[in-house]
Amino acid sequence: MKRWASLVLAVEVLGIVVFSAAYDSLDFRIYWLGGQAVTDGAHLYREQLAEHYFTNTPFMAALFTPLAALPLGVARMLWQLSSLAAFVWACALTLRMAGRRAPLVAVVAAGLLLQPVWQSFFLGQVNLLLLALVLADVDRVARGRPAGIGIGIGIATAIKLTPAVFVVLLLLGRRTKDAATATATFAACTLLAFSIAPEASRVYWSRTFYDTSRVGVAYISNQSPYGALTRILRGTAEVGDWYTAIPLTIGVFGLATAALWARRGDWPTATAATGATGLLVSPISWAHHWVWIVPALAVLLRNGHRKSALAAYVVFAVSPLWWTPHGGDPREYGFHVLLTPVANCYLLAGLAFLAYTAIRLRISPPGPSSDRGGRRRPVPCGAASRAVRDPEPVPGG
Repeated sequence: MKRWASLVLAVEVLGIVVFSAAYDSLDFRIYWLGGQAVTDGAHLYREQLAEHYFTNTPFMAALFTPLAALPLGVARMLWQLSSLAAFVWACALTLRMAGRRAPLVAVVAAGLLLQPVWQSFFLGQVNLLLLALVLADVDRVARGRPAGIGIGIGIATAIKLTPAVFVVLLLLGRRTKDAATATATFAACTLLAFSIAPEASRVYWSRTFYDTSRVGVAYISNQSPYGALTRILRGTAEVGDWYTAIPLTIGVFGLATAALWARRGDWPTATAATGATGLLVSPISWAHHWVWIVPALAVLLRNGHRKSALAAYVVFAVSPLWWTPHGGDPREYGFHVLLTPVANCYLLAGLAFLAYTAIRLRISPPGPSSDRGGRRRPVPCGAASRAVRDPEPVPGG
């Protein structure tokens, strides 16, 4: 099997290299142009780049300044290979946190077939780097490493705001110092960007970062509750102020669940639940943002739910949402008994996973033990998974 996995992975890597050399990935071109425009006053946010607006932070644009000095094809190849390395790293971290001994080559090969992953390469997106940065921090927490935790999450948040949900996880998981480190890192990166591009930073932080009108909210790829309601109600104007209650409720529920898992020492489940929560509370969660399916699948497999993991893998590999009418087709809008669930399958999968993690709390392993100094030690991931699968018998039960 390992030989076949190696062969499949070799073909996939070759495909990424050839594709990167031949195809002008839209999102990467926007990043590259953003790196050129970041010091040009407010041009970065007030004018379209490659017929689309730059929607990421000024720090993200500043990071692309060195790549923007290279020819587009060379810069794109370096970026895609860096994204591949980040994904391999993320898979290795996921395996270690979940206590699995599966061959890394097989995991990476299977992971590259997931639609959010390969679409990140197709578009030249930043998702895989963010995934690796967050997992690097959480892995250090899970292994009890005391230094440097929070830097990765802080950088990821400075690049794209949605990873800020992991700062909240650190706070709720009683990792106050690490949350402070993440916040300080985010602030330092943001101030650095402000010193490089003061006008662009003022425009972004005063109005652009919360402006969803700059993107197509109703597009089928937006698998957030806001995107689904916009399609069902036939427009953003029909989604009133009452909608605020939905992400607020999901956020409280999801983060509370994740925090309880973190306090039990099960950081893989806490991480996957937080990743799902971040996707569900954001007004824009494009299909390629759902790379958090990787740690979610690891949690399902670790807990022995192979059929559920297989079903989730098929959904995110086949991505049936693209099979439904979209791109302006009238049947994309309104509620249809058969089409609507399929068109919002990522959203439903995320909600189902959050419900799963909450239900599993009832049969979770004991909370983390304490050492003689009173400090709480996380339950080893492998031990936690075994305890979940094989709970101790209850007398009289």
